[in-house]
Amino acid sequence: MSTETRRGPEAPDISEKGGMRNGQPQRSDERLFMQLLAFGGCPDARPIRDALARAGVPGVLYEDVNDPRGVALLTFSQDPAFLVERVRPLVNAGPFLPLTQKPEYTMLGRTYSLGYEPDLVDVLLNRPRRTVLNPVWPWAVWYPLRRSGRFAQLPIEEQRVILAEHGTIGMSFGAADYAHDIRLACHGLDKDDNDFVVGLIGKDLYPLSAVVQSMRKTQQTSLYLERLGPFFVGRAVWQSSM
Repeated sequence: MSTETRRGPEAPDISEKGGMRNGQPQRSDERLFMQLLAFGGCPDARPIRDALARAGVPGVLYEDVNDPRGVALLTFSQDPAFLVERVRPLVNAGPFLPLTQKPEYTMLGRTYSLGYEPDLVDVLLNRPRRTVLNPVWPWAVWYPLRRSGRFAQLPIEEQRVILAEHGTIGMSFGAADYAHDIRLACHGLDKDDNDFVVGLIGKDLYPLSAVVQSMRKTQQTSLYLERLGPFFVGRAVWQSSM
C-alpha cells in the first residue's frame, strides 16, 4: 500500500516583481490602494478642506470642473482597511454629510509593477504619492478603462509592442512636464468590472487633454479598448503633506 501523500496545487506567486537591483531580483508584497469618491451639492469646498486638514488623512480634495457644486476626495493607503475604518466615517459626518455621492465616479485601484522597474518600492509606494501631492501639479483627470478580451488573446510579445507604443507617448509627456500618470489595477475592485484606473496629473489642464487625444491613435486605444471613462476632471484645492 502506497504511503505517498498527494500534494495539492502550489500557491500562486502574487508578489510584485521589478528589475534586477544590486544583482538581485526585486520583489514586494506592498501596494498602494487609491480611491476617488465624488460628491455633488458642495458650493463651498472650504469647510471640507478644513475638516480634512484636521482629520490628518493623506489625500487630495478636487473641485470638479464640470460640476460647479462638485468635489472629489482622493485617499490612499497601503492597508485597504484604511478606506473603511478612516475614510468611511469621515465622509459620513461633518461637512460631507449634506453632500450627495456620485457613485458613477467612484474609482478604486492598486499600484502594480510591469516587471522591469529599477526601483520597485518607489514605483509601488512613493512615486504615486509624490505625483498626486505635488502642489505644482494641481490639475487631474481620472478615468477607468477596460481592455477587450481580444487583447488578452494576443501573444505576449505582441502585447508588449502595443503597450510600448502607449508607454512611449506617456513618457514623452512626462519628460516635458506636461502630464504625469498614475496607473492602478482594479480587477475585481471596480463595480463596473473595469481593468485599470488612470490618473493624469499636471500643472495645466490642456496637456492632460492632449495626452488622451494622442493615446486615441494607439493600437491599444483604437483596437483593444472595450470601455473608457467616465472622466473626472478637477483641480486640487487641498493636498495633504507628504
